[in-house]
Amino acid sequence: MRVDWWTLALQTVNVLILIWILGRFFFRPVAEIVARRQEEANKVLSDANAAREEAADAREDAGRMRADIAAERGRLIVEARKSAEVEKERLVAVAAEEIAKLRREGEAAITRDRATAEQAIIARAGELAVDIATRLLGRLPPGLGLVAFLDGLNRELRALPWEAKQGFMSATADHPIEVVTAVPPSKSEIEGVRHALQEALDSEPPIAFRSDPAVIAGIELHGRTAIVRNSWRADLDRIREELDVGRQRRRS
Repeated sequence: MRVDWWTLALQTVNVLILIWILGRFFFRPVAEIVARRQEEANKVLSDANAAREEAADAREDAGRMRADIAAERGRLIVEARKSAEVEKERLVAVAAEEIAKLRREGEAAITRDRATAEQAIIARAGELAVDIATRLLGRLPPGLGLVAFLDGLNRELRALPWEAKQGFMSATADHPIEVVTAVPPSKSEIEGVRHALQEALDSEPPIAFRSDPAVIAGIELHGRTAIVRNSWRADLDRIREELDVGRQRRRS
Protein backbone atom coordinates (compact mmCIF):
# COMPACT_ATOMS: atom_id res chain seq x y z
CA MET A 1 0.00 0.00 0.00
CA ARG A 2 1.30 3.34 -1.04
CA VAL A 3 0.68 6.39 1.14
CA ASP A 4 0.16 9.73 -0.51
CA TRP A 5 1.80 11.98 1.94
CA TRP A 6 0.65 15.12 0.21
CA THR A 7 -2.93 14.05 0.38
CA LEU A 8 -2.53 13.09 4.04
CA ALA A 9 -0.93 16.41 4.75
CA LEU A 10 -3.72 18.30 3.03
CA GLN A 11 -6.35 16.30 4.86
CA THR A 12 -4.57 16.93 8.15
CA VAL A 13 -4.46 20.61 7.36
CA ASN A 14 -8.17 20.49 6.49
CA VAL A 15 -8.93 18.73 9.76
CA LEU A 16 -6.95 21.29 11.72
CA ILE A 17 -8.68 24.13 9.89
CA LEU A 18 -12.04 22.47 10.59
CA ILE A 19 -11.14 22.05 14.25
CA TRP A 20 -10.09 25.70 14.42
CA ILE A 21 -13.26 26.81 12.76
CA LEU A 22 -15.36 24.64 14.99
CA GLY A 23 -13.44 25.74 18.05
CA ARG A 24 -13.79 29.41 17.13
CA PHE A 25 -17.29 29.54 15.75
CA PHE A 26 -19.04 26.57 17.43
CA PHE A 27 -17.41 25.18 20.54
CA ARG A 28 -16.69 28.57 22.12
CA PRO A 29 -20.27 29.89 21.75
CA VAL A 30 -21.60 26.56 22.85
CA ALA A 31 -19.25 26.58 25.83
CA GLU A 32 -20.33 30.10 26.63
CA ILE A 33 -23.95 29.06 26.32
CA VAL A 34 -23.34 26.01 28.48
CA ALA A 35 -21.48 28.17 30.97
CA ARG A 36 -24.35 30.65 31.04
CA ARG A 37 -26.80 27.80 31.36
CA GLN A 38 -24.73 26.33 34.16
CA GLU A 39 -24.55 29.70 35.85
CA GLU A 40 -28.28 30.12 35.49
CA ALA A 41 -28.84 26.62 36.81
CA ASN A 42 -26.55 27.34 39.73
CA LYS A 43 -28.46 30.55 40.36
CA VAL A 44 -31.74 28.66 40.19
CA LEU A 45 -30.35 26.06 42.57
CA SER A 46 -29.08 28.85 44.84
CA ASP A 47 -32.46 30.54 44.72
CA ALA A 48 -34.12 27.21 45.40
CA ASN A 49 -31.84 26.63 48.37
CA ALA A 50 -32.58 30.14 49.58
CA ALA A 51 -36.27 29.50 49.10
CA ARG A 52 -35.99 26.25 51.03
CA GLU A 53 -34.14 28.04 53.78
CA GLU A 54 -36.77 30.78 53.77
CA ALA A 55 -39.47 28.13 53.81
CA ALA A 56 -37.73 26.41 56.70
CA ASP A 57 -37.44 29.74 58.51
CA ALA A 58 -41.07 30.42 57.73
CA ARG A 59 -42.01 27.01 59.11
CA GLU A 60 -39.98 27.72 62.24
CA ASP A 61 -41.59 31.15 62.53
CA ALA A 62 -45.00 29.57 61.99
CA GLY A 63 -44.20 26.98 64.66
CA ARG A 64 -43.12 29.69 67.06
CA MET A 65 -46.24 31.69 66.22
CA ARG A 66 -48.41 28.63 66.81
CA ALA A 67 -46.64 28.06 70.11
CA ASP A 68 -47.07 31.73 71.04
CA ILE A 69 -50.72 31.61 69.97
CA ALA A 70 -51.26 28.46 72.01
CA ALA A 71 -49.53 30.05 75.01
CA GLU A 72 -51.54 33.26 74.59
CA ARG A 73 -54.72 31.23 74.22
CA GLY A 74 -53.90 29.34 77.41
CA ARG A 75 -53.14 32.59 79.21
CA LEU A 76 -56.38 34.16 77.99
CA ILE A 77 -58.33 31.09 79.06
CA VAL A 78 -56.73 31.21 82.52
CA GLU A 79 -57.45 34.94 82.82
CA ALA A 80 -60.99 34.40 81.56
CA ARG A 81 -61.53 31.68 84.16
CA LYS A 82 -60.11 33.91 86.88
CA SER A 83 -62.29 36.80 85.73
CA ALA A 84 -65.30 34.49 85.61
CA GLU A 85 -64.58 33.29 89.15
CA VAL A 86 -64.17 36.86 90.37
CA GLU A 87 -67.38 37.90 88.60
CA LYS A 88 -69.14 34.85 89.99
CA GLU A 89 -68.02 35.70 93.52
CA ARG A 90 -69.10 39.32 92.97
CA LEU A 91 -72.50 38.27 91.66
CA VAL A 92 -72.93 35.82 94.54
CA ALA A 93 -72.02 38.57 97.01
CA VAL A 94 -74.41 41.01 95.33
CA ALA A 95 -77.15 38.37 95.30
CA ALA A 96 -76.51 37.58 98.98
CA GLU A 97 -76.63 41.28 99.81
CA GLU A 98 -79.86 41.69 97.86
CA ILE A 99 -81.36 38.66 99.59
CA ALA A 100 -80.30 40.01 102.98
CA LYS A 101 -81.73 43.41 102.07
CA LEU A 102 -85.00 41.85 100.93
CA ARG A 103 -85.09 39.78 104.12
CA ARG A 104 -84.50 42.86 106.25
CA GLU A 105 -87.14 44.80 104.33
CA GLY A 106 -89.53 41.87 104.65
CA GLU A 107 -88.90 41.57 108.37
CA ALA A 108 -89.31 45.35 108.76
CA ALA A 109 -92.56 45.21 106.76
CA ILE A 110 -93.79 42.30 108.88
CA THR A 111 -92.86 44.21 112.02
CA ARG A 112 -94.65 47.33 110.77
CA ASP A 113 -97.70 45.31 109.75
CA ARG A 114 -97.68 43.56 113.10
CA ALA A 115 -97.35 46.84 114.95
CA THR A 116 -100.14 48.34 112.84
CA ALA A 117 -102.32 45.29 113.46
CA GLU A 118 -101.59 45.41 117.20
CA GLN A 119 -102.40 49.12 117.30
CA ALA A 120 -105.61 48.44 115.40
CA ILE A 121 -106.45 45.63 117.82
CA ILE A 122 -105.69 47.85 120.81
CA ALA A 123 -107.78 50.65 119.31
CA ARG A 124 -110.60 48.23 118.59
CA ALA A 125 -110.29 46.78 122.08
CA GLY A 126 -110.53 50.29 123.49
CA GLU A 127 -113.63 50.96 121.42
CA LEU A 128 -115.19 47.70 122.59
CA ALA A 129 -114.25 48.48 126.17
CA VAL A 130 -115.87 51.90 125.90
CA ASP A 131 -118.96 50.34 124.36
CA ILE A 132 -119.12 47.67 127.08
CA ALA A 133 -118.54 50.23 129.81
CA THR A 134 -121.28 52.45 128.37
CA ARG A 135 -123.71 49.54 128.27
CA LEU A 136 -122.83 48.48 131.82
CA LEU A 137 -123.22 52.06 132.99
CA GLY A 138 -126.65 52.15 131.44
CA ARG A 139 -127.68 49.22 133.64
CA LEU A 140 -126.67 50.94 136.89
CA PRO A 141 -129.32 52.72 138.93
CA PRO A 142 -129.41 56.50 138.36
CA GLY A 143 -127.07 58.39 140.67
CA LEU A 144 -125.05 55.32 141.58
CA GLY A 145 -122.36 55.88 138.96
CA LEU A 146 -120.73 58.96 140.47
CA VAL A 147 -121.14 57.89 144.10
CA ALA A 148 -119.33 54.62 143.39
CA PHE A 149 -116.18 56.54 142.39
CA LEU A 150 -116.02 59.08 145.27
CA ASP A 151 -114.31 56.73 147.76
CA GLY A 152 -111.57 55.91 145.28
CA LEU A 153 -111.17 59.59 144.47
CA ASN A 154 -110.72 60.40 148.17
CA ARG A 155 -108.06 57.72 148.51
CA GLU A 156 -106.12 59.11 145.59
CA LEU A 157 -106.40 62.66 146.96
CA ARG A 158 -105.06 61.59 150.36
CA ALA A 159 -102.21 59.69 148.68
CA LEU A 160 -101.04 62.78 146.76
CA PRO A 161 -97.71 64.40 147.69
CA TRP A 162 -98.03 67.54 149.76
CA GLU A 163 -97.02 69.81 146.86
CA ALA A 164 -99.72 68.36 144.60
CA LYS A 165 -102.30 68.54 147.34
CA GLN A 166 -101.37 72.19 147.91
CA GLY A 167 -102.23 72.87 144.26
CA PHE A 168 -105.81 71.78 144.97
CA MET A 169 -105.98 73.52 148.35
CA SER A 170 -104.80 76.84 146.86
CA ALA A 171 -107.68 76.99 144.38
CA THR A 172 -109.43 80.38 144.15
CA ALA A 173 -112.65 81.65 142.68
CA ASP A 174 -110.75 82.70 139.59
CA HIS A 175 -109.01 79.33 139.34
CA PRO A 176 -111.32 76.78 140.97
CA ILE A 177 -110.90 73.03 141.00
CA GLU A 178 -112.54 71.70 137.85
CA VAL A 179 -114.69 68.65 138.45
CA VAL A 180 -115.24 66.67 135.25
CA THR A 181 -117.99 64.05 135.01
CA ALA A 182 -119.55 62.13 132.13
CA VAL A 183 -122.94 63.80 132.60
CA PRO A 184 -123.96 66.88 134.57
CA PRO A 185 -124.24 65.82 138.24
CA SER A 186 -127.37 66.13 140.27
CA LYS A 187 -127.63 68.36 143.36
CA SER A 188 -127.04 65.41 145.66
CA GLU A 189 -123.99 64.37 143.63
CA ILE A 190 -122.64 67.91 143.78
CA GLU A 191 -123.02 67.93 147.56
CA GLY A 192 -121.35 64.51 147.74
CA VAL A 193 -118.38 65.80 145.75
CA ARG A 194 -118.06 68.91 147.96
CA HIS A 195 -118.19 66.78 151.09
CA ALA A 196 -115.59 64.36 149.72
CA LEU A 197 -113.20 67.20 148.83
CA GLN A 198 -113.61 68.79 152.28
CA GLU A 199 -112.70 65.49 153.96
CA ALA A 200 -109.72 64.83 151.68
CA LEU A 201 -108.28 68.37 151.68
CA ASP A 202 -109.40 69.56 155.12
CA SER A 203 -110.66 72.71 153.42
CA GLU A 204 -113.52 73.93 151.28
CA PRO A 205 -111.93 75.01 147.96
CA PRO A 206 -114.06 76.55 145.21
CA ILE A 207 -115.08 74.06 142.53
CA ALA A 208 -116.62 74.22 139.05
CA PHE A 209 -118.37 71.37 137.30
CA ARG A 210 -117.97 70.41 133.66
CA SER A 211 -119.38 67.41 131.79
CA ASP A 212 -117.40 65.34 129.24
CA PRO A 213 -118.95 62.14 127.79
CA ALA A 214 -115.45 60.79 127.14
CA VAL A 215 -115.10 60.21 130.89
CA ILE A 216 -117.71 57.43 130.46
CA ALA A 217 -118.20 57.07 134.19
CA GLY A 218 -116.50 58.40 137.30
CA ILE A 219 -114.99 61.71 138.21
CA GLU A 220 -111.82 63.69 137.48
CA LEU A 221 -110.35 66.68 139.34
CA HIS A 222 -108.25 69.18 137.36
CA GLY A 223 -106.20 71.47 139.55
CA ARG A 224 -103.46 73.99 138.84
CA THR A 225 -100.59 71.55 139.12
CA ALA A 226 -102.16 68.09 139.18
CA ILE A 227 -104.99 65.98 137.87
CA VAL A 228 -106.67 63.22 139.87
CA ARG A 229 -108.67 60.73 137.83
CA ASN A 230 -110.94 57.99 139.09
CA SER A 231 -112.93 57.18 135.99
CA TRP A 232 -113.41 54.48 133.44
CA ARG A 233 -111.60 56.65 130.90
CA ALA A 234 -108.55 56.69 133.16
CA ASP A 235 -108.75 52.92 133.59
CA LEU A 236 -109.02 52.38 129.84
CA ASP A 237 -106.07 54.72 129.22
CA ARG A 238 -103.99 52.75 131.72
CA ILE A 239 -104.96 49.50 130.01
CA ARG A 240 -103.94 50.93 126.61
CA GLU A 241 -100.61 52.10 128.04
CA GLU A 242 -99.96 48.66 129.51
CA LEU A 243 -100.79 47.03 126.18
CA ASP A 244 -98.44 49.43 124.37
CA VAL A 245 -95.66 48.74 126.86
CA GLY A 246 -96.15 45.00 126.48
CA ARG A 247 -96.12 45.31 122.69
CA GLN A 248 -92.90 47.36 122.74
CA ARG A 249 -91.27 44.83 125.07
CA ARG A 250 -92.15 42.00 122.70
CA ARG A 251 -90.68 43.93 119.79
CA SER A 252 -87.45 44.59 121.67
